[in-house]
Amino acid sequence: MPRIHRESHRSGRIGWLRAAVLGANDGTISVASLVIGVAAAGASQNSILLTGVAGLVAGAMSMAAGEYVSVQSQADTEDADIEREKRELSTEPEKELEELTSIYEARGLDQPLARQVAEALMQKDALGAHARDELGITETLRARPIQAAFSSAISFVAGAVIPIGAALLAPADRIAEVSSATALVALIILGGTAAYAGGASIVKGAMRVAFWGALAMGLTAGVGRFFGAVV
Repeated sequence: MPRIHRESHRSGRIGWLRAAVLGANDGTISVASLVIGVAAAGASQNSILLTGVAGLVAGAMSMAAGEYVSVQSQADTEDADIEREKRELSTEPEKELEELTSIYEARGLDQPLARQVAEALMQKDALGAHARDELGITETLRARPIQAAFSSAISFVAGAVIPIGAALLAPADRIAEVSSATALVALIILGGTAAYAGGASIVKGAMRVAFWGALAMGLTAGVGRFFGAVV
């Protein structure tokens, strides 16, 4: 009996990986920047922690809502296209067969073979064939708004806990320094892990995330120190 060759591809991770990485990055960078900015302004440790927790809650809800609305819009568009295909398959099946045949011809098949393939696929699952080859919609890459929103919120919380924990454990006069160093280490690890999961360069992924995180925290610290001195 012949062995079945199985391949593992990374494209199936795109949806949840994007949402998870975006949420964790935003959680770490946003809350660390808040904590560092308030600490640089000379606030007390309790005020700093309260700011961090408020940023965690607000940020998680904002990420979940934004991701849900965005991905739901994509899902609505996909559903509308699929419904249109259902109507066209019901009212104009021959035209849809010709359309699918022309798609396969454009991909390199000669006309008789393209027609044969189109007929075979439409007999088995006409809607699935048109959704996949005409619209580019597959089950693996379908928009899933609830999953995306949940992943974003949970990952934001996971990222935000890091600078809050650092602020809680750090000496009162070293909160900004400890939080920024902890957040940078977390961002390097996060960026490298995301790059590895997506098959990209680990070093480039880690440095890219760390650079933007450091820039955000540095700017916020400067603003906090400036307004703290003014007040």
